[in-house]
Amino acid sequence: MQPLLEGGEIMDEVSPMPSVSLWDRISNSKTLAWEAYKRKPISHWILLVLSSAAMLVAFPASSLLSRVYYANGGTSKWIISWVAVAGWPLTALILLPTYFVFKTFPTPLDLKLTLAYIVLGFLSAVDNLMYAYAYAYLPASTAALLASSSLVFSTLFGYFLVKNKLNAAMINAVVIITAAMTIIALDSDSDRYGNITDRQYIMGFVWDILGSALHGLIFALSELVFVKLVGRRSFHVVLEQQVMVSLFAFAFTTIGVVVSKDFQGMKSEAKTFKGGVASYYLVLIWGAITFQLGVLGGTAVLFLASTVLAGILNAIRVPITSIAAVILLHDPMSGFKILSLIVTFWGFGSYIYGNSSTPKDSS
Repeated sequence: MQPLLEGGEIMDEVSPMPSVSLWDRISNSKTLAWEAYKRKPISHWILLVLSSAAMLVAFPASSLLSRVYYANGGTSKWIISWVAVAGWPLTALILLPTYFVFKTFPTPLDLKLTLAYIVLGFLSAVDNLMYAYAYAYLPASTAALLASSSLVFSTLFGYFLVKNKLNAAMINAVVIITAAMTIIALDSDSDRYGNITDRQYIMGFVWDILGSALHGLIFALSELVFVKLVGRRSFHVVLEQQVMVSLFAFAFTTIGVVVSKDFQGMKSEAKTFKGGVASYYLVLIWGAITFQLGVLGGTAVLFLASTVLAGILNAIRVPITSIAAVILLHDPMSGFKILSLIVTFWGFGSYIYGNSSTPKDSS
């Protein structure tokens, strides 16, 4: 999960300008971009580029590796859920130096904050399990498109729980992305794998949507934790939340793996894996690493830039995942799925525009 963080330090809100030509708008944008560039050291931009690349490469790679696991003989939903949070020590290793860099101390843990992290960890464990079922039964390109509906749910939960502001563009985005999901549902027969039954495909579809809904709820609750319990947002505070939530999610998921005896089944599963034992463990290890790198990249982008840039990158990674799945995994790509991809991208664009034009309270 990736908690929301207000980080809009690059471009300040400007007052409405009188009607100007397109060339003048481009010229003004170049001037503002150059001024923003000069206000930050080169190290800031290097970190931002690396963080953006992590989002655009690591998250799609993690999604594809989940599908590779199932396509080559893997069957456990718990193992893939466990892999999603098994890399939490990587985030902890990044967190520890930040206390020295920012000359700060860990956020004190009281009962309410600890309970909040436990609840978010449990929800994250359930969310990862839902997505595991989705990737077990759906092509990676379809699962990625359906997962983009989490934006719809995070918008709605953010409005009702955190009292985030909505405008016409955001509401338009919710409607558009919902329409894109409907398009995929109408074209379900064209991308179903031969070894997947109709019931399994429907289950994958439903679990993906439910997982996206829960993901949206986790986003809103994470923001609520900052507003009600933490009271501040900074890079190390967001990393703290990520580490604690992932730790509890790891604990809950490990219990699930132990109870289901999937750890014992890993040896036999590795022996029958199409690429061999080494390939089996490499898929799981890199799945854990890439997911955490994506989380770290997203957190850094939110801190170094803004939620708008994070939204843009999140929108871009949806077609990257879908196109990569078609090229590398030979996912079927029908006309309906292409249309859904375009509509989804349109919906993201509408949301980003609405988010950037919504006044932010200064803090």
